[in-house]
Amino acid sequence: MLRKSLLVSVGVVYLLMSACKPKLPPEEYNAKAADPELYHQSVELLTEVIIHDIFKPPVASRIYVYANLAGYEAMVPGYPAYESLGGKLKGFTAPTAPDADKEYCFPLASTRAFLKVARNLTFSASFFDEYEKEFYKKYEDMGVPSEVIENSMAYGDSVAAHVMRYSTKDSYKQTRGIRFTVTNKPGTWVPTPPAYADACEPQWNKIRLLTLDSITQFMPPRPPMWSTDKNSEFWRETREVYEIGNKLTEEQKRIAWFWDDNPFVMNVVGHVMFANKKMTPGGHWLAIHETVSRNTKASFEKSVEGYALSSIALLDAFVACWDEKYRSTKVRPETVINSDIDPKWQPFLQTPPFPEYTSGHSTISAAAAEVLSFVHGDNVAFTDSTEFKHGHGVLSFKSFREASLMASISRLYGGIHYRSGCDEGNVCGVKIGKQVLKVAQTRKEQKVISQVQ
Repeated sequence: MLRKSLLVSVGVVYLLMSACKPKLPPEEYNAKAADPELYHQSVELLTEVIIHDIFKPPVASRIYVYANLAGYEAMVPGYPAYESLGGKLKGFTAPTAPDADKEYCFPLASTRAFLKVARNLTFSASFFDEYEKEFYKKYEDMGVPSEVIENSMAYGDSVAAHVMRYSTKDSYKQTRGIRFTVTNKPGTWVPTPPAYADACEPQWNKIRLLTLDSITQFMPPRPPMWSTDKNSEFWRETREVYEIGNKLTEEQKRIAWFWDDNPFVMNVVGHVMFANKKMTPGGHWLAIHETVSRNTKASFEKSVEGYALSSIALLDAFVACWDEKYRSTKVRPETVINSDIDPKWQPFLQTPPFPEYTSGHSTISAAAAEVLSFVHGDNVAFTDSTEFKHGHGVLSFKSFREASLMASISRLYGGIHYRSGCDEGNVCGVKIGKQVLKVAQTRKEQKVISQVQ
């Protein structure tokens, strides 16, 4: 009985001490909560889920943009230097403002909104279950009051719901299940080995743009016309791919492999076929932003802004590029070379299942590089080890634009694009990146340093 009374007394004392424990002032726990690492880790989780669920690169860009838009919008009320993208992105309105009579931790609201949308747009909920089980306890450990945690998570959920409603009106559902009809006309795309897969996302140009005036605003020039004339531009480009592929240096192989970013590579060994899953091109560029943010000790708000702007650029670049791909339906080098030059030739990289012109990686890389040059600066050097764990090595760059140009030429080295597809994709991507900065202005005192050409 004495022991029981003693335990009760100790419990009462503990409760009294806890009740008397002084609460941290908002500026102190908000400063702790504004650790960008918490957001970086959440983006890493989403990338892991996207790889696991094998989302195609264009679809992955859609997931990234809505998750990061929610994260950005839920952050804005707590950071006066930033403003909502409502009324700037096509069809997007600002979320309902938080209750002025309640106290919030906006870094928590931001990450909550991101995770909520990420969960809703992917399949593998178990990944989020395990992650979130421990994640929100971190805010308790920082001293964020329980009432503030509750308010912040509720506001994050509200913003997430707002963005999810916005996502339902982008024509994504209407483009599901529509297959591309191969015409077999000379010079047009046909499925390529080893999987001979159906064309990827032939209706992606129907997806709502966010910043471009129209789908053809930056339409590239017509590609070289198909021809078997040995003096034609088309034939010259085809021979170039063939000859470079036959004489690849170790450095060219390294560059091609580093930027492969093919989320689903089919391997054929005898009668056995198996696939490797890797990061998408969009995921690679968001990871580059993460790397530089960490290197430069970028603030929470700058990090979240960078994810949002990069994701917007990636989506618009994929939509515009895919519009051109299925307009020109240009044949891949592998098909022409096997048919007319060397039936045994194989590209260094596996040819992805969609038309050649223009290069998707060239387009989205240039767009992302323009945006990140605004967020972090024009000449920020960094070492990219994004896909080291996938066996793709490590490379260093003097700037984002240098990295994007290397990503572009890597497609020629890989044997999956002609030079014109790489060059024109890069030109288009630069324009898209500048358009994003012109339209999606995030900072109240922002001065756009580049104009759309």
